[in-house]
Amino acid sequence: MYHFVWIPKYRRKVFVEPYRGAMKAIIKKIGYDYNFDIQELEIPEDHIHMVVKGEPKLAPSQVMQVIKSISAREFFKLYPEIRKRYFWGGKLWTQSYFVETIGNANEETIRKYVQNQLIELDSQEENARQLGLF
Repeated sequence: MYHFVWIPKYRRKVFVEPYRGAMKAIIKKIGYDYNFDIQELEIPEDHIHMVVKGEPKLAPSQVMQVIKSISAREFFKLYPEIRKRYFWGGKLWTQSYFVETIGNANEETIRKYVQNQLIELDSQEENARQLGLF
């Protein structure tokens, strides 16, 4: 199992609805088409967490290459205005990404971490708003 994290260029906060839902659908379709068993997928506003399970037929770098290239192309087809507004260089993703292997002992911990990303983000935003009052 692998835990991937990657970000859009310039760390833009573009993944609000309806863009978040569209990106989730695109990535899940890529997983289905390429036989990647995507166990968890969560998309906060400015990054993506994904847990993939399967036999190591492809290197993690190849998995990322497929997902980043196809998702960017499909996302910009659906939302060309996002490309013009935020990604004038034409690239949705940075070149970098984070990946780690997950042992059986850590699997549940990582899955809960990925599932709770939006809850954590909401909590941080609420705290920031409260601090802004003073």
